[in-house]
Amino acid sequence: MTRYDFSGRTVLISGAGGGLGRNAALRFAESGADLVLTDRSEAALDPVREALGPAGNALFITGDVANPDFHNTLASAAVERFGSLDIALNNAGIGHRPGRIEKIDRDEAQRVIEVDLLAVLYAMQAQIPIMRQQFERTGEGGVILNTASVAGVVGSPTLSVYAAAKHGVIGLTRTAAIETARSGIRINALCPAFTRTAMVDELVSTSPHGAEAAEQKLTGGIPIGRIAKVDEIVQAMLWACAPENAFYTGQALVLDGGLSAG
Repeated sequence: MTRYDFSGRTVLISGAGGGLGRNAALRFAESGADLVLTDRSEAALDPVREALGPAGNALFITGDVANPDFHNTLASAAVERFGSLDIALNNAGIGHRPGRIEKIDRDEAQRVIEVDLLAVLYAMQAQIPIMRQQFERTGEGGVILNTASVAGVVGSPTLSVYAAAKHGVIGLTRTAAIETARSGIRINALCPAFTRTAMVDELVSTSPHGAEAAEQKLTGGIPIGRIAKVDEIVQAMLWACAPENAFYTGQALVLDGGLSAG
């Protein structure tokens, strides 16, 4: 496993209590980073707080990423506590109950758009100005990695609103990357296929076709024949944020076991 050095870097991670966010936090901490970690509740953050232990240099903040003001709080807290905001992983996300378009619950759809798409916009609106100022002051801007999905690059029957939100995240990412490239800011989107996280487990368990059929459907379209491991996706997160990859921006990094190749 490739090791990166993030010593002296401040990393902000939303959705830090989930599988990807929690494991990313641990890997960044092992690599020397200072952390600002957020999720909806203290209970959601407890597992990552315990895993980091007293040695972890982390600030924990709870709140709703669908609230635009919350992102200003997070970005400001990073600077006040650690002196900079170098890397932001906009990773919080939710799904919705599977169903054909005509059956999608409208309230659920609205919440998915708020959390999975608009929250990414709000986050970047808070993060980019700080990174621009850092670039003007020090010559170093920052890195933003937005968690999208393979559902953002292909059609996803029964997950229409989730797919629409993730397509939108990729569009926001590419546009923001162009707008900020001369300010020393790199912005990319991470597009994993189904990964063994709590959200995927919930998707399987709530499928109208039954859990076993849903699991088979998830893996059936993946040429490798399985869903992704959390560590595989987290390794790509670190790669995308590493200073060694300074020429990598405006991209949708797809990790899908070949799903979108066919």
